[in-house]
Amino acid sequence: MIEAENLTKYYGDHLAIEALSFKVNKGEIVGLLGPNGAGKTTTMRILSGFMPPSRGTVKVAGYDSITQSLEMRKRVGYMPETVPLYNDMTVRAYLGFFATLKAIPKPKREERVAEIMRLLQIDDYSDTLIEKLSKGYRQRVGLAQAILHEPEVLILDEPTIGIDPRQVVETRNLIKKLGKEHTIILSSHILPELSMICEKVIIMDQGKIVAVDRPDTLSLKLRGAQHIELEVMGPAEDVLTRLNQVKGVWQVRMEGSGQKRRFTVECPPGEEMCYQLATAIVQGGWRLLELKSSEMSLEDIFLKLTSLPHEGLREG
Repeated sequence: MIEAENLTKYYGDHLAIEALSFKVNKGEIVGLLGPNGAGKTTTMRILSGFMPPSRGTVKVAGYDSITQSLEMRKRVGYMPETVPLYNDMTVRAYLGFFATLKAIPKPKREERVAEIMRLLQIDDYSDTLIEKLSKGYRQRVGLAQAILHEPEVLILDEPTIGIDPRQVVETRNLIKKLGKEHTIILSSHILPELSMICEKVIIMDQGKIVAVDRPDTLSLKLRGAQHIELEVMGPAEDVLTRLNQVKGVWQVRMEGSGQKRRFTVECPPGEEMCYQLATAIVQGGWRLLELKSSEMSLEDIFLKLTSLPHEGLREG
């Protein structure tokens, strides 16, 4: 459905993204993750056909973004991070205006606008000025204009930014519902949210892709890492040194102050590591107050991947 190959974009001398290649299959919901400045928005603008790449190609449903731009854009619905809303228009008038821009046949416009307002549950606000709407409902209006023309692909840039937790849940459920009929790419900095929505994630850093995979298998690609948290009563630096000496430990972080500190150990999975770490504390003559282990969260994975050298982890 979407094929990106060797996408590269310069702004003057600044390299925003470099040699991005990936595929999104029909019906998939894919998340695009990365810190600020990673190149997510640039990538989404290129995928939507609103910006040409400096090098590389994008195809949506077989249509090229350069040589068949109009046909490609007919098949894409794009919701930018900052939705271009007109505050002095009502919701109905705004969507009617965009229905005209998107060349929806005149006899069908009114019906289509009404249908979309019902779908996104904004029909009660159809005659309300956009400036009177909450942030969450403004986002819904922006999403409504993106799907007016029944596109095959939806590209949503930070669709949950700036809305309250209840609206985040509602938006997440709506995206899942839309995913039954559309191929969707969405970006977000709310990593747990994407893990609940997306079948695949593309993680970017400094304009490059560092990982492409399912959220539930990324941790396995990271050597099957686990976190073990220990709360220890003892001399902090001595405890830190001893934990780092345990065979198999990759990294130790220390938090807190005074004699009682919390240590987070990154290491291979398995009960054996818990036993070895506990033994090290007891042999040091210190008090082990708490020990618990957990798999790496999507957020942990994201932070680790964006701190790795950019060979990264690719799909496979």
